[in-house]
Amino acid sequence: MFGALFPLLQPLVRRVDPEAAHDMAITALEKLPLPACGPDDPRLRNTAFGLDFANPVGIAAGFDKNARVPDALMRLGFGFVEVGGVTKRPQPGNPKPRVFRLAADEAVINRYGLNSEGMEAVAGRLARRQRRGVLGINLGANKDSVDRIADYVDLTRRLGPFAEFITLNVSSPNTPGLRDLQGRAFLDELIARVLEVRATEGLATRVLLKIAPDIDDIQLDDIVDVARSRAIDGMIVSNTTIARPATLKEQALAGETGGLSGKPLFRASTIVLAKTFLRVEGAFPLVGVGGISSGEDAVTKMAAGASLVQLYSALVYRGPGLIGEIKTAILRALERENAVGIADLVGKGADVWAKADA
Repeated sequence: MFGALFPLLQPLVRRVDPEAAHDMAITALEKLPLPACGPDDPRLRNTAFGLDFANPVGIAAGFDKNARVPDALMRLGFGFVEVGGVTKRPQPGNPKPRVFRLAADEAVINRYGLNSEGMEAVAGRLARRQRRGVLGINLGANKDSVDRIADYVDLTRRLGPFAEFITLNVSSPNTPGLRDLQGRAFLDELIARVLEVRATEGLATRVLLKIAPDIDDIQLDDIVDVARSRAIDGMIVSNTTIARPATLKEQALAGETGGLSGKPLFRASTIVLAKTFLRVEGAFPLVGVGGISSGEDAVTKMAAGASLVQLYSALVYRGPGLIGEIKTAILRALERENAVGIADLVGKGADVWAKADA
């Protein structure tokens, strides 16, 4: 139903402020009686981080910030849902306007600033939820926190029981200083303390790390080295970018501060994904996100090293029908490569992408 209505509603939605349109979509998912999609083709099943996924297509953090509609999103056909980012204490985020559509580029710039109702509100919703599917929770530090690492520890303790995985978001460009946590010393302490509280609390949740695309090879070496030495469960590559490609058509909006997502992010994020895959050497799986706007884009992310993929911005322009398109493209790739399963597609083009020019 939701997918069928999208082409009819899209012209109207385009006239609405982007943040208001997003709020309308969340409300619609809350209120509409969405039927569940039929079962996925068994060939789409995949295992990563010790978790079983009915299909490898997920929705990235940022869409359902406060865990209002995770099950509705799963009924749309996603194989997993990541809610958040969630902060320890409620915070309003940055002043509006803070979201901008670059329609000609099929892109979005946002500077939300981790607006969140806080962990207690999210915990309350998730406690009432009947657990189904694979749920992830993206965690972020409060802007005014005096001990950001302690924020992640407290978030893990409080929200870890409700999730199959948690994501340490140290790569949002909209919280001043947050990306500094990607540095070796900070990152090592952050992961160590989160893993310690996971063990102390007896939590089964997996711990993933989400990184920025705006890092050089030396920074990536440090990040992967820490992640491997601490034996985290996986990484998500990548968050939005602060770069502004010269190819952007919407130059009037290109100067807006914030993270750029959507189609223009695809190449840069895929290169970082491939470089990460080669450095990880199979120690843990990767989730590929950034600029996926077609089924073949998702297949390319897998070739670059992703065991799972996520999307968000493309839904603004392509609608929920894109979910099925991606699944179909993956099945075609399996047939084309005479592959038994998704694992056979992962990393086949990583060498080429790692050497590509961003």
